[in-house]
Amino acid sequence: MNKISAIIISYNEEKNIERCLESIIDVADEIIVLDSFSTDKTEEICRKHNVRFEQHIFDGHIEQKNRVMNMASNDYVLSLDADEFLSNELKNSILKAKENLSFDAYSFNRLNFFCGKEIKHGGWYPDKKIRLWNKNKGKWGGKNPHDKVIFNKDAIRTHLKGDLKHFSFHSIKQHVDQINKFSSIKAENDFKAKKRGSFFKIIFKPNFKFFKIYFLKLGFLDGFYGLVIALNSAHSEFLRQVKLKELNKNNVS
Repeated sequence: MNKISAIIISYNEEKNIERCLESIIDVADEIIVLDSFSTDKTEEICRKHNVRFEQHIFDGHIEQKNRVMNMASNDYVLSLDADEFLSNELKNSILKAKENLSFDAYSFNRLNFFCGKEIKHGGWYPDKKIRLWNKNKGKWGGKNPHDKVIFNKDAIRTHLKGDLKHFSFHSIKQHVDQINKFSSIKAENDFKAKKRGSFFKIIFKPNFKFFKIYFLKLGFLDGFYGLVIALNSAHSEFLRQVKLKELNKNNVS
């Protein structure tokens, strides 16, 4: 049977990390947690489960995830966030695939939870992700904070049954706080890419984002939280555009 290294990055994840670790114990031959110097009980919980616990200052999602990937002793890595865990169906699918890992990459659907509720619309599901792959065939790339695995052209992929469950936000406040943080990162990335903000984008893009999520992608079927997600997503786009315009304005040569 092939061996799999489970890799996780963390920071103050005492509410989530144990659930994540317990879901991968049966499928992982090695578990490595790369922590960004948590101040809560994250380290204590990890050491209780006898995982390899390492620490490094956080310098970006992509950088941190590639760093822990390179620590893995096995070719195949299962990369999870601390607030994610395997459903029983997905766990069984991985165990079956593990008998003969003949593909370079394995994707599965991610089921997101918002304030404890499953979100099945608004573009949040099936939210397909590749989280199990041969580390010699791909590495983390994209743009922070929205990282993705970039594969060699010859990489062969397949899809596994079962959901990767993701407790994305425990409260609306947590979502709003992340929106403020991530919109700044996105605006800075846009500025570095020499993109320009405009009044048209500030007005049009947030409104279209709401319409797309709430109506075109049926977010209204998720009830109250579907509305909250659509409005927050529109607000996120608004902040991204105004912060970009502010960066343009403050850096006029």
